[in-house]
Amino acid sequence: MLKKLATIAGLTLALVLPAFAATPVNINTADAETIAQSLDGIGSAKAKAIVAYRDEHGPFKSVDELSQVKGVGPAMLERNHDAILLGSEGSKANAGPAAKPKRGGKSAATREPDAQD
Repeated sequence: MLKKLATIAGLTLALVLPAFAATPVNINTADAETIAQSLDGIGSAKAKAIVAYRDEHGPFKSVDELSQVKGVGPAMLERNHDAILLGSEGSKANAGPAAKPKRGGKSAATREPDAQD
């Protein structure tokens, strides 16, 4: 009898827990309603604060920048880190910044040779 109860409890948890998992969302393009529905622990008020911060400061450059939004703390960031997308192509939140081209135009590999070469 006890084994059956444990099995039922385990199956119930296996079915219920994924419903509370965060859904990937691009916080630089999503509206407040989508953010609230996608991220665990983010309600309507916090989602609106995220969008307001984004509207005022521009796109988020890192997940950690979300901690600047009132009501968003480290626990929320930890819980949702893998679901927070930043890039326009759905890049993961932990992806580093793109390499910036050096000043001066073309690299040595693509530069046309000078007449003196």
